[in-house]
Formats: sequence, structure tokens, C-alpha cells
Amino acid sequence: MKPATSEFVELRGLRHHVRRWGDASAPRLFLLHGWMDVSASFQFLVDAFTSEWCVLAPDWRGFGDSGRSPGGYLFADYLADLEALLDRYSPDTAANVIGHSLGGNVACIYAGVRPHRVRCAVSLEGFGIQRAQPVEAPERYARWLDDLANPPRLADYPSLERIAWRLKKNNPRLTDEKAAFLARHWARRTARGGFVLKADPQHKMKSPVLYRLEEAMACWRRVRAPVLWIEGGASPIRAWLKEDEAGFAARMQVFPNLRHSVVPDAGHMLHHDAPAEVARLIESFVGNRS
Repeated sequence: MKPATSEFVELRGLRHHVRRWGDASAPRLFLLHGWMDVSASFQFLVDAFTSEWCVLAPDWRGFGDSGRSPGGYLFADYLADLEALLDRYSPDTAANVIGHSLGGNVACIYAGVRPHRVRCAVSLEGFGIQRAQPVEAPERYARWLDDLANPPRLADYPSLERIAWRLKKNNPRLTDEKAAFLARHWARRTARGGFVLKADPQHKMKSPVLYRLEEAMACWRRVRAPVLWIEGGASPIRAWLKEDEAGFAARMQVFPNLRHSVVPDAGHMLHHDAPAEVARLIESFVGNRS
């Protein structure tokens, strides 16, 4: 495995863990992980890159080894944290930004909000989320108030082996070796001797803010950078989005310059399932945009 180093930086008053692979003088790629994940999740993808890169991958606030936000989490916080990250590591150069799931959604929205800051964007299975309807608002607010009164908790696991088993249950394509690696980075030991995920349980709270697809699409229309959407051919993402072929195509069509690729034998965690193919697509797309 390619060696990684860790550094801790303050972004917007919160301590963030940033994982780095490669020499600092090499062209930079910023990798943004998904919900309930950590930056180490990109290890297999980084191992598959054939060019020399300086890869920088933060743990989002409330995940991994980054600090937690006592006031909870809003999607807009990730946009502001990404901007602070780029201010620190790429203040004068438009960045190559690659995100998975939540990270892909952040990358695409940010590329429309700050078009001059992103040179190219790659979204791995981050195609927006389910369209919300105004009629859902009362129940969403009620659920959020209930969660405030009775905060969610994360499950305890007796061993890292049990966490690896859980990872393989969620994704049968994972090898034993990959599952064991992810478990070591995904969890921490508790005072009672067990293990718990490196995540703030507040992430499990239902957001009171409805997702308005039209607002996301308005941001996507303003993206100047070329965008690559990479989809897992065996992913349930389209069913989860509750979109038919026309609805999914409509999401893609608002981007001024978008390329769509499908990795056939890969699910939602396509950077785990087919890292060599995903790396090939990314490096071919980024090309001389570094």
C-alpha cells in the first residue's frame, strides 16, 4: 500500500484530520469521502493511480479523526469546510476535486457556487439525493425534535473482526483483506474494550431541512469545470433516488460539460469494488488539468 501521512489543521475553528499521499510537489487531487465513512477509504483508489499525485483527503467534521460540531451538521457546513481546505492547500490554483456519494454532492454543488475554484470535478455515485416535497416538512421537523430529545446512538461492536464482517455484509464484493483494513480505520476502541464507529451519532439525526432538487440543479447549471459522473453498474443508486431513466438523465443534462461513465461490476462503493478502473477513468479525465 502507498504510505499515507496525517496532519491536523484548523478549518473554521474545528480541528480537521487530513490524510496525504504522495509528494507535496506533485499535482494535487482532493478526495472527499461519503457519509459515515473516512478518508482512509480511498487507500485502494490511491494505490491504483499510475501517475504521481499529491492526494489530500480530509475527514469531514464529525467523522474519522476530525472534531465534532456540538450544534449538529448541515450540508452547507461541508461547502464551507471544503472552501477552507482549498484556501489552505490550493489558495491560488483551481483544484481537481473528487468525491464519493456525499463528497461527490459537495464537490458538484461547490463547483457551481465557486466556479473559479474548481478545475475539474469527479463525482463517484454523488448524483443528488431523493427529491423532497413540501408536504414532508411537518413530519421532518417533528422527527428532528424527537431526535433532539432522544439523541441517536451508534452500535458497539465486540471486535474489529465483527466490524469487518458488517462491512462485508453491506458490500459482499469486499475481500477479507480490504474489510480488515477498513475496520481498523473506521472504528475506535471504547473505554469498555469494544469498538464504535468513528462518527458523531448526531449524523444519524433526520435533518429538518428538505432537499430541494431544483436548488441543487441551479448550482449545477453554473459549473464551468468539466464534470465526470461515475456510476456503479450494480449500484442501487437510481432506485434509491426514486428516479426513472428520464429523471436521472434530467439531472445530468443541467451540467454544461458532463461526461458519464459506468463501471459494470461495482456497487455504490465502486472505489472499493473496482479501484483500478475508477483510477483509470479519473486519471484519463483529469489528464493535463493538473
